[in-house]
Parts: sequence; structure tokens; C-alpha cells
Amino acid sequence: MTRVLLVEDNELNRDMLSRRLERRGYGVITAANGREAVDLTITEKPDVILMDMDLPVLTGWEATELIRKD
Repeated sequence: MTRVLLVEDNELNRDMLSRRLERRGYGVITAANGREAVDLTITEKPDVILMDMDLPVLTGWEATELIRKD
């Protein structure tokens, strides 16, 4: 099963997108900010990351840069 890390700070968007992905057979891991995204990428090793770029704590740009360095 393909595992998707969905990074979205808007709770309604996060819930709607995660349900849609799950209905299509994806395993979904969610994060609400850039720091959570970096931490979950390290521990969960998702296959795909869907990243909002305007996030609290770390922006999506900053989180992506840290993830790429790892």
C-alpha cells in the first residue's frame, strides 16, 4: 500500500483530503505543521508527501529543504 504524508494546517481540508485518499486505497499519515512533517518523514518514511507550502512552525519550503537534506 502506498503511504501518503498529507501536510495541511487547515483541519477541514486535511480531513477531506485524507478521506478521499483513503477511499482510493492509500494509507494516510497527517501533519498540521512543517515540524511535524519533518519528524513524520523521518519516522514513518512515506512514499509520497503532499505539502501545503504556507504552514505554521516551519513553512512547507523550509520543511521540504530539511527533508531533502536527510
